[in-house]
Amino acid sequence: MSKPRTRKPAFQSGFVSLLGRPNSGKSTLLNALTGMKLAIVADKPQTTRTTIQGVWNTPNAQVAFVDTPGIHQADSLFNRRMMQSIGEALQERDLLLFLIDSTRPASALDEQAVALIREAGAPAFAVFNKIDALARKDALLALIDQYRQWHPFDEIYPISALTGEGVEELRAAILKRMPAGPAWFPPDHVTDQPERFLASEIIREKILAITRQEVPHSVAVLIDEWKEEGKLTRISATIHVERTGQKIIVLGARGARLKEVGTQARVELESILGTRIFLTLFVKVSPNWRENEQFLKELDWRAMIGAEPVAPTAPETGDEPDGPVIL
Repeated sequence: MSKPRTRKPAFQSGFVSLLGRPNSGKSTLLNALTGMKLAIVADKPQTTRTTIQGVWNTPNAQVAFVDTPGIHQADSLFNRRMMQSIGEALQERDLLLFLIDSTRPASALDEQAVALIREAGAPAFAVFNKIDALARKDALLALIDQYRQWHPFDEIYPISALTGEGVEELRAAILKRMPAGPAWFPPDHVTDQPERFLASEIIREKILAITRQEVPHSVAVLIDEWKEEGKLTRISATIHVERTGQKIIVLGARGARLKEVGTQARVELESILGTRIFLTLFVKVSPNWRENEQFLKELDWRAMIGAEPVAPTAPETGDEPDGPVIL
């Protein structure tokens, strides 16, 4: 007697966008869902400034996640560009994950953010993040009821992206929602971000973590030079700030803080890239860079794809960069 044939499961694939208000934990969740660090994380609003793709591959499925900046009121050209990237991430998605900070009371700004999800018309999960930080778990029920009044989310998931609580259940639910389809990317594809952009983001992450001052929205990092010499990669980067006082904060006494930023960034980059790193950092005051269209284009990772490693043009200020700090 011949053995009955087992039907091979249909391959599933789809696109999922992560959205939410600033500091709701989208980047932490992206890293948790993909199982690798693709987006930098800091306890500062608007740490994520552009869309970041992370691809999760299984033997029978491929899910492309897209992390987005926090939904906010745009008050500069830079912020308007961020909101534009959010609008693009809402289009033609198989599923939306709307992240909510469970420790924060609902506000009118949250309701406005939910309105974007409603207008998109795609299936959406409400993901109540940071439940590990809740003093009273029963407070979550009232918050869930409030969001249900604003929008009939397809499913509700309380999670902690930081500790992993509830993440496996969320991942399984996401997979169930993915349609049958081909693998859109090679099996070894994990992100659309070039290494140069990743390096600039890692440096910025260390600045946010170490300075803990009034610089988060005013710091930008551009890679000036990238040279691969066998098992050694030479990276030169300029940290741009908007005011002299911010430059002093980033530098620290006798450059000590900048040296700490460089050391931590170098160690992490060596771990990620698997090569020795020779890192040189400069700090430059570039007033109003958030309103400089050319500068913002150079910040966009898309400008780095296929580009030769050349020094970017920073806004003219007459202020020479301090440094270098070489590590």
